[in-house]
Amino acid sequence: MDKTPTDGRFRGKVVVITGGGEGIGAAAADRFAAEGATVAIVGRTKAKLDRVAAQRQGSTIESVVADVSDEEEISRAIEAVAIRHGRLDTLVNNAATYGPGPIDQIDSATWRTVMATNLDGVFFASRAALPHLRAVRGSIVNVGSVAALGGEWGMPAYSASKAAVGNLTRTMALDYGSDGIRVNAVHPGVTHTEQQAALLDNDVVRDGIRNRVALGRAGQPSEVAAVVAFLASDDASLVTGAQIPADGGTSATSGNPHLG
Repeated sequence: MDKTPTDGRFRGKVVVITGGGEGIGAAAADRFAAEGATVAIVGRTKAKLDRVAAQRQGSTIESVVADVSDEEEISRAIEAVAIRHGRLDTLVNNAATYGPGPIDQIDSATWRTVMATNLDGVFFASRAALPHLRAVRGSIVNVGSVAALGGEWGMPAYSASKAAVGNLTRTMALDYGSDGIRVNAVHPGVTHTEQQAALLDNDVVRDGIRNRVALGRAGQPSEVAAVVAFLASDDASLVTGAQIPADGGTSATSGNPHLG
C-alpha cells in the first residue's frame, strides 16, 4: 500500500466502506486508517477483507462479510458496526460490478445483478446508515465512475447504474442537508485495480489512454482514495451534492481525438 498522511484527521471517527476487499475500497480503508479512523470494510469474501485488514498493522480495520445487494444483510451489518463502536461517521458506497455487453447481448440476470449491486446497494446501505449519520452530522461518499458522466461503449448496465448513483447523490444531498449530512460522489476514470488489470494490459487501451486522458495515464487507487477522504473530512464542510471526477482529465475533453 502507498504511504499516506497520518495527521489524525479522522481520529475517533468510524467509517464503513463497501467493496473494501480490493482496489479503491482497499485503498480508501488504508487512507482512513492511516488518518486515525476505525474502519469496517464490507464485502462478500472474508479472505479478501482479512488481507486488507492485515496490511496496516496497528490500525483498526475490521472485516464485515455482507452482500450490499441483500437489503437485510447489509442493513444488519451497518447496524452492528454502529452499535459495536457507538457511532458511524462516514459511509463510503464503493461496491460495484460490471456486466459488459450491449443491451441486445446482455441477459436480464446480468442486468439485474449490476443494478442490484451498483444502485440498490447504495440505496440499502445509505438508508441503514442515515440514523447514525444524522446523530453525528456525518457524510456519505459514493464512488461512481466517469461512466456516470457519459456513456461507455458496450456497458449499458454499468453506465446506467452509475449515472443513477450520480443523481441519487444530488438528491440525498438535498434531502439530508438540513440534518447536517453531506453526500458527495467521486467519479474515477480508468484505475489500476484488480478488476481493470486485464484492460490495462491491452495495447489498444493504453494507446487510447494516452490519446484521451489529459494526464496520459491511468489512476492509482490511492489517488482516488485521497479524494474520497477529502470529501469525508471537515476540509469539505461546505461541499455537498458534488460530482468530482478523479479521472486524469478524461471528462475534460469534448471527445475529439488528440491531434497534437
